[in-house]
Amino acid sequence: MTRNADADRPYHHGDLRAALLGEAERTLRDRGIDALSLRDLARQADVSHAAPRRHFADRQALLDALAEAGFTRLADEVRAAIDDAGQDYQARLRAAATAYVRFATRDRALLDLMFGAKNDESPGARYGTPERLFTIVGDLVRQGQQAGQLPPGDPEPLRLLLVATLQGVAMLITSGLVGASQIEPLIADAVAVFARV
Repeated sequence: MTRNADADRPYHHGDLRAALLGEAERTLRDRGIDALSLRDLARQADVSHAAPRRHFADRQALLDALAEAGFTRLADEVRAAIDDAGQDYQARLRAAATAYVRFATRDRALLDLMFGAKNDESPGARYGTPERLFTIVGDLVRQGQQAGQLPPGDPEPLRLLLVATLQGVAMLITSGLVGASQIEPLIADAVAVFARV
């Protein structure tokens, strides 16, 4: 009787969910979204091919979790940058912008996944949930309005414009239209234009 090689593999070693997400992010970065599969991740993590299904019902659930982890990390990085920038509003805005653009240029494929629409859901559906990130950016906009650094009124259009501006700067860098050495000057110019009352 031939033994199933998969039966010799363990269910997990430590935190399998985190290990699978780490492998998935590396695969996404190195080979793109089309290379992601639960079976390949199981092989990379050296677990049985069924083990990932205990954490992710299917590939879509994996993509959702990966995008969610990306939004959490981006929100954490932007929040930390703002907190470390002191009380000067423009310094806080520049720090948030820098953190966002650096994340986007370092993890382009992940950011594309995070903001990409799902193919199998209703229009406008997203892989992850950016609410916490958007709340942080919205709070930053409101602080700028209170400080007189941003125009008064409804903060929502300004929040969307700020995110769109940062996405645009990141796209210019990641597409090669602008060199990485231009990140700081582009961010400085964007902040100066954005914060002009």
